Amino acid sequence: MVGGHPHIEMGSLHDRSELEFEDESLVSPVAINRKARILDAVPGGPFAGVSQPWTVKRTRGGLFSSIRTVIFGTKINLLLPFGPAAILVHYFIGHTGVVFLLSLIGIVPLAERLGYATEQLAFFTGSTVGGLLNATFGNATEMIISLYALKNGMIRVVQQSLLGSILSNMLLVLGCAFLFGGIMHSKKDQVFNKAAAAVNSGLLLMAVMGLLFPAVLHFTHTEVHFGDSELALSRFSSCIMLLVYGCYLIFQLKSHSNLYAPVNEGGSPTEGDAEEDEAPEISQWEAIMWLAALTIWVSFLSGYLVDTIEGASKSWNMPIAFISVILLPIVGNAAEHASAVMFATKDKLDISLGVAIGSSTQISMFVIPFCVVVGWIMGQPMDLNFQLFETATLFMTVLVVAFLLQEGTSNYFKGLMLILCYVIVAASFFVHVDPKAGAD
Repeated sequence: MVGGHPHIEMGSLHDRSELEFEDESLVSPVAINRKARILDAVPGGPFAGVSQPWTVKRTRGGLFSSIRTVIFGTKINLLLPFGPAAILVHYFIGHTGVVFLLSLIGIVPLAERLGYATEQLAFFTGSTVGGLLNATFGNATEMIISLYALKNGMIRVVQQSLLGSILSNMLLVLGCAFLFGGIMHSKKDQVFNKAAAAVNSGLLLMAVMGLLFPAVLHFTHTEVHFGDSELALSRFSSCIMLLVYGCYLIFQLKSHSNLYAPVNEGGSPTEGDAEEDEAPEISQWEAIMWLAALTIWVSFLSGYLVDTIEGASKSWNMPIAFISVILLPIVGNAAEHASAVMFATKDKLDISLGVAIGSSTQISMFVIPFCVVVGWIMGQPMDLNFQLFETATLFMTVLVVAFLLQEGTSNYFKGLMLILCYVIVAASFFVHVDPKAGAD
């Protein structure tokens, strides 16, 4: 008995070491990363930083590895040479229509890569903050183009391009997400968090109110001081909208973050499926550096794009309103378009809604008022009077989307309706003459 006891102790220690080894394999870096990604669904979760050490080890491949991943990782980057080609044509040939077309095509891969870098950064920030970052940098192209046009006094281009971005996100991007998601999951109706969608719909209706009153005040000739009252109301309303958007960020990220949790088929909140989680391909700092570099290049190329809008309109015999409302937003929304469709096909419709509707909310409640305030600082009379035709189009779009979102479900037919609504809007702006341009 005494002689056998040490053997039993040795065996138990050996078994215990095996169990400890098995336990360590259960909490391997991959498992830790998956668990951390689940808990990161709640901002500031207790394991928000657990996945970072493994990710840094995984992505520490140097500068050439990062370039290979970002530049050569997708076929859409075959369009990158169109950007430098636009600059060469501008200096050696000077044909404005060709420069505009080349700049337009060259911005497409940059917008998509901005979305990619934002998605990579979202791995380190959690889902809610990641969705906000995706919407923000997804709108970076539109904001850069708008600020450059505003600096040149092209106020109607700013108004129409931002309006077109809202229409494109709400009708084309969301419609394609519903359509392709419904086709991929044709045996069921996809579900999303209708409480969060209702909040965004309310914010969009508030934005319509902010745009509607200056337009009605102008066209009914009921201003106290013609022209001045409209501009003063726009600046006051813009400050209120910026304040509301700031409160909305606190509401979304802090006080009611649980409201934005994804839902399952039963409509109850869920934390997501760990098996479908993906690992980031670049590190956090690499994502930040790529965001800065891509933003600078988009800013540089946007200058050539804005400067040649009028020339392209004359050479193509196409209304400036159609170019500003339809063509520019389609390019600027390339990142949102790709992201929304990808997540919808993976049955992650809440993320698709966060990208499409969240982007529209951010443009209407932040970017547009921000441009009004920046124009105020620059001495440019940027206002919220988007003209009756554009305001009525936005109002009907918000109503249609709000009605389709109220059930909390989607299918391919709803997506088809939204896309065809966008076709009608595009056709309307193709035959629309801007009243100020007509007066000139």
